[in-house]
Amino acid sequence: MKTTKRVIAAVPEDKADFRSGGEPSRSAKDLVWHLVLGDEWFFKSFLAGSFVWEGETIPGNGTIAEAVEYYEKKLPPLIDQVKALPPEKWAAPVDFFGMFKWPMAAYCTFLNNHSIHHRGQLSAYLRPMGAKVPSIYGGSADEPMAM
Repeated sequence: MKTTKRVIAAVPEDKADFRSGGEPSRSAKDLVWHLVLGDEWFFKSFLAGSFVWEGETIPGNGTIAEAVEYYEKKLPPLIDQVKALPPEKWAAPVDFFGMFKWPMAAYCTFLNNHSIHHRGQLSAYLRPMGAKVPSIYGGSADEPMAM
């Protein structure tokens, strides 16, 4: 979560409409909010024990600063609640839109891969937007690894 938040926070507000490949690529702002709301949706789905998609509604003005604040505020309490779920809930099979019916614990990998995928997309946008790339899996040219 800390790394994702740092990548999100690195998006310059004045470049939030940047798209790496033009249409139909998502804008940086859309990627930011997809990451934030996607993580929230997965955690809420774990708590509900089911996956129901109702779309994404970007709150407020949808600024990057609002996304960072939302992520900092909404995710930690959800993570704490998810950590408290009993083992039998994690072992229960859960349908995922008719595509899979796995034990709920298996969807933790799905959440992780989803976040990594979109965080990678967003980090690839940063340098062309003129932003600095934070350390993600070690140092970057803009933020060398501290020994």
